[in-house]
This record gives sequence, structure tokens and C-alpha cells, in this order.
Amino acid sequence: MSQSQTPSEPVSITVLYFAAASTATRLDSELVQLPVQTEPFRLSSLAGLLTDRHPNTSLGKVLQGSQWSVDAEMVDDPEQVVLRGGEEVAVICPVSGG
Repeated sequence: MSQSQTPSEPVSITVLYFAAASTATRLDSELVQLPVQTEPFRLSSLAGLLTDRHPNTSLGKVLQGSQWSVDAEMVDDPEQVVLRGGEEVAVICPVSGG
């Protein structure tokens, strides 16, 4: 395994917050370091990580009803997406219309 593929190296992603997610975090975006682990970090684990980063907010509830986009592509199944670092992940909140 080359040095750049060592699982113990920290990697980061950019998370974009919109609508209720932005209101909950009071951020439009943030750089998030993924946990160092030997198993791949799946997009489905990101909600828990973000909720832990923003305790005492409504973010956890917001994320339960939200969808994800990775590098401007909507994601149907977050369990199938592995984050490797460098991605731009957007929280897409539901939009109500009238």
C-alpha cells in the first residue's frame, strides 16, 4: 500500500449546508475530517458524525429527512457511497411548496 493510501492518514470533505441544515448549524459549509479507520467511511455514517459535531442543535432531526449529493450528483443509496476525502457533500433538505 502506498503512503497516500494508508488508512491512518486523516482526510477531509467539504460539507455544504442549505435551508434548515444551515439554520441548525449556523454555517453554509465546513471542512470535516473523516475519522481514521480501516474500514471505508460510508456516506450513510456521515449524519451521525455531523450530529456529534453539532450537539444541542436540530441538525440530527433535519438530516433524518434530508437527501445527500456528492460532487453535485444526487445520491439514491448512501450506504453504497464511500467517502475517500476531497469530496463536496451537500445536505439537501426537503422543500415544501404551496
